[in-house]
Formats: sequence, structure tokens, C-alpha cells
Amino acid sequence: MLFIKKLFLTLLFITAVSVPSFAHDTTSTADVEFTEIKPEAAITDTIVKDTLDKKSTEVKANNDPQTPQKDEQADTLWMIFLKGLLGGLAALLMPCIFPMLPLTVSFFTKGAEKGKAFSKAALYGFFIILIYVVLGLLVTVLFGADALNSLSTNGIFNFFFFLLLVIFAASFLGAFEITLPSSWVNKMDANSDKGGMLGLFFMAGTLALVSFSCTGPIIGTLLVEAATTGALLGPAIGMFGFSLALAIPFALFALFPSAMNKLPKSGGWLNSVKVVLGFLELAFALKFLSNVDLAYHWKWFDREVFLALWIVIFCLMGLYLLGKLKFSHDSPLAFISVPRLIFAIVVLAFTVYLLPGLWGAPLKSVSAFLPPQNTQDFDLYTLNLVAGSATQTKDSRPHKYADKFDAPLKLNAYFDYAEGIEAAKKLNKPVLIDFTGHACVNCRQMEADVWPDKEVYKIINEEYVLIQLYVDDKTELAKEDITTTPEGKMLNTIAKKWSDLQARKFKANSQPFYVLLEPETETSLVKPQGADYDVANYKKFLESGLASFKLNK
Repeated sequence: MLFIKKLFLTLLFITAVSVPSFAHDTTSTADVEFTEIKPEAAITDTIVKDTLDKKSTEVKANNDPQTPQKDEQADTLWMIFLKGLLGGLAALLMPCIFPMLPLTVSFFTKGAEKGKAFSKAALYGFFIILIYVVLGLLVTVLFGADALNSLSTNGIFNFFFFLLLVIFAASFLGAFEITLPSSWVNKMDANSDKGGMLGLFFMAGTLALVSFSCTGPIIGTLLVEAATTGALLGPAIGMFGFSLALAIPFALFALFPSAMNKLPKSGGWLNSVKVVLGFLELAFALKFLSNVDLAYHWKWFDREVFLALWIVIFCLMGLYLLGKLKFSHDSPLAFISVPRLIFAIVVLAFTVYLLPGLWGAPLKSVSAFLPPQNTQDFDLYTLNLVAGSATQTKDSRPHKYADKFDAPLKLNAYFDYAEGIEAAKKLNKPVLIDFTGHACVNCRQMEADVWPDKEVYKIINEEYVLIQLYVDDKTELAKEDITTTPEGKMLNTIAKKWSDLQARKFKANSQPFYVLLEPETETSLVKPQGADYDVANYKKFLESGLASFKLNK
């Protein structure tokens, strides 16, 4: 098992170099309006600390349940920067950029002192960064902050992103090249002969335009990922990381020109990098299609279909690396190099790792990218998990919205806040509210990595009443359930209703977000929290809520 995990981590790193991964919390603030739903008691957070003998409990009241949103936003921006940096490193290996590296550096070093060559190259790199950061800022200016926040949950945008990434993948696989008008390139190149700072600026612009056929898909994917985080400066930060990775080599090689001799020679391997990235773009695109399928309840792109497509894609990638599959623009492959063979082994091993998922294996290493486990038609894993667990006392009435949502791991979940609270009062149990979303990758990871733990599962199933509230579901509410905010905003979908509840009552807008409530007073038992992949910590969180609930009784 350790061997498989190491292989996957290697592949995950390669994937991160080519396309940004979904490692952020889903945010949904576009439809947030703060409105009174019902008179509430003051929300009180209680922090319970059990002693070693578990006989005494310390409860600390806290009237502010607010989560540290600033820290989460900072973490998101750092992740976007790192993804941009890795994307820029991948772009360096593109056939449109790599051959230009020695040519451009030789232009700076020819007939110039070492210090002047470095200063010119550094200024050239600065202009590369400036151009791409401005591009990132333009995305924010054109779409606006509110639009960026809604992208991750908007079905039309998700389907557009799916098509866009398929086009990028086809470009990398050699179906066509995405190029900018040649007149732009010629005009920019002509201005680069002016010399001085202005000439260096136009040289940087020429590089950006000429290399667009290779960098465009990577840039586009990065901007899509950055935009869907909802972070206002996400696109600019992503472009800064991307351009920094492009700019640094020019300055370093101008300072140490002899190091250029150690670079590998250009050749067919550069095109192979493009093709591999094309396969990864294609696999990455399926996540966006899955988001649309879940949000609109199409129920045809389930977990098996998703996994089957991934298995085929990565199997074809492995065959390509072994030279068994060729494209029209590929160079003849006389032999397979050792690095290429190792990479092929990693890809094919990952393909084999995916196979048990067709029968319900959790595939924890990639669970965040897959559709929810409950979309699996033939699931031996969940059946085995719930076989030894006691069944929670259920309400005899059918749960509201149960025809639209399936609880993970066969848990007895409610999907309406008021209904779940009433059930908890009858059962005299505390409430676990799970603010979640179809497009929330961290939610899927929590459900696959943490909730299946036997002790955690038992606590959720037997000790709590689980309420799952989807903040990105586009289902229209029944006429009697529609409310209007004091500002005139109509809450007419499930997404709008629960987004409003989370933001107004719990001062949070990220998912997953877990709240432990006392049902009678509807106050927090302990401080709410987001994703925590440490099973012991999450178990302690649940146990502290139980202890506080019993203490208040």
C-alpha cells in the first residue's frame, strides 16, 4: 500500500505541474443576502475540554462563531501561487519556449559585460511578470469579484470550462494549434528592435504572443482554477507565480551562461511533454462536467462512468509513453529512455490503482476529484462499512428533498434545516450540520477519508442527527418555501436558501463547514470548523459536542 501511495504522489506532482488541482474549499457568496429566517437565541460557542479521567468537563462560552476567514483566504492565495509556479515550470518545457531560452540568453550575453547582461535579463523577466499579472488583473476587472465567487457553482460556466479544457487538450494532442493573429506578433517583434527598456518590454511581449500556442492551455486552465476559488486576487496571484517561473531562468542563465551547456537538447521529447499534458487536461476537464451533472441532477455521469473514462485516459497515456501510441506530429521513437519508462510505469500503476474503484473502493488518494461515493451503482465498500453499524432511529416520514440527494455512506441525513431540527428534538440528540456542495472537493475528501473511520462513522450515525445543506444546488424551491430578503433578494433555490443561512447565522461561506447544534436553542455546542483530515481531531470535535450537549442537559 505504501508503494502505491508513493506512486500516486509522484503522479500527483506531475499533474500539479501541468494543471492546477482542486484543493480549495468551495465558496458560494454570490447569492448571499442576510435576512431574518426566524427569531434566534444568541449563538453561543462552547469549548469543552475533557480531562484524562473523562470525569470533568470545562465549558467556555463564546458569542462569536465566526471562522478565521482571513487565514483561509491567505491559504487559498498561497495555493494558487504555488499552482501558478508549477504551471510556469511546466510551460518552460514546452516546444514553444524551451528552444527560445538559449537564443534569448545569448542575445543578452553577446558582447556585454556579465553585470549588464544580468540586468537586461532581469528587466526582461520583470516585464514578463508584468504582462502576465496584468492579464490576471484583467480577468478580475472583466468578471468582477461577485462573478468570480459564483463561477465554481454555476452550471453554465462549469460546462463552458469543460468544453474549454477539452479544446486545450485537443490542441496539446496535436489536433490544431491555438495561435494569436500573426499581425500582433509581427508588430510586437518590430517594436522590440527599438532598444532600451521599451525594446525589452516588447521582447517580453513577443515571447508571450509567440509561445501562446503552448502556454495558452496552461494559462487558461490556471485562470479557470484561480477564478473558481472566488478569491478576488486569485487570477493575478496565479499569473504572478506562472510568470515568475518563466522569468527566473532567463535571469539566472544570463548570470551563469555556462550552465546553458547542461540543459538537454531540444527534440521530440518536448512534443511528448505536450501530449502528456494534453491527456492530463482531458482528465481534468471531466471534473467540471461532473460538477454540472451533480448540480442539475442529471444522474448519468456517475462515479463508475467517471472512473471508466479516467482509466482509459491514463491507460492511453501509459501506452503513448511506451511508444505504442503515436500522433501525426510525433518524432520517430527509436528507443525508450529510462525516465520515460519510469514515468510510464507510474502512469500504468496509477491506472491499475483506479480499477477497484469500479466496485466501490474508496480510492482515498483521488477521492476529492471523483463524484460522491453515493453515485456508485455497485458499491461493495459502503455495504461492508454499514453492515456492522447500528441503524439510527429514523423518522417514519420521507425526508424532504430525499429524491434529489443521497447521504454519503448510507447515513440517515436530512436535507432541510427545519425538518432536521424537529427530528433532533424528538430524538433528543444534538445536530451535526454539514454545509456542503456538489463542487466541493474537500467535502468529498472528508466523506471518503474521515467519515468512514469506524468510530467517527458510529458517532455520526448513532449520536447525532445529520443535516446536509447543499449551497450550490440549483433546484427551484416550492412556492411556499420561497422567501425574500429585506433587500429584495428572492431566495428561490436550495443554493440561495442555505447559502443565506450559513452566512447570516454562522458568519461563514466556505465548504465543508461543520456545526454542532443544541436543537432546542439552536445554539452552537462548540466552535464550528471546516475540513480536518486528521481523524483523531475530527473525532475529538464530535465528542466535545456530545459532552457539551450532555452537560447542558
